[in-house]
Amino acid sequence: MKRTNRKGIRRRHSRRLVGTSAAVAATAVVGGLGTDVASRWYRHLDKPAWQPPGAVFGPAWTTLYGLMALASARVLDRVEEPAERRAFVTAFGANLVLNASWNWLFFKAHRPRWALAEILLLEASTLDLMRRAAKADTRAAAMLVPYAGWVAFATALNAAIDRRNPADSQRERAAMRKRQS
Repeated sequence: MKRTNRKGIRRRHSRRLVGTSAAVAATAVVGGLGTDVASRWYRHLDKPAWQPPGAVFGPAWTTLYGLMALASARVLDRVEEPAERRAFVTAFGANLVLNASWNWLFFKAHRPRWALAEILLLEASTLDLMRRAAKADTRAAAMLVPYAGWVAFATALNAAIDRRNPADSQRERAAMRKRQS
């Protein structure tokens, strides 16, 4: 009887892990398509000296995405109330949308200030996800701490780039005034 139960739990966990992994992988693909570090615009931005080298970002995000998928699967395994599970899935989905959207605002739209506003929402969403995870599984919440830390660091980097490139911010304001006229 215990083996059947464990196998059932493992199957359910595997299914949820496959689902959260697929969602995270889709986010990585969409975000990756919105990233263009080779663009003339990005290359010419004044970036702070403390920006990590480009080679760091791939391994960092791979690790963070893996932790996000695993943490979310653990939460979904442990939340018994359907309404609570739906709320977590909704919060997780919103977080992933915000995650992928930042790249498009920053790299493709060339809008560091808009991306800064968006990444602040992403950080709030990430902290909310950690809070929700902590209710169900403290280990899952702990797995999200590096993600929250990285997003906080990315927020500081985004703010520094925005501050160091006022011409881009002025272009944003001029474009907004033109649309409002």
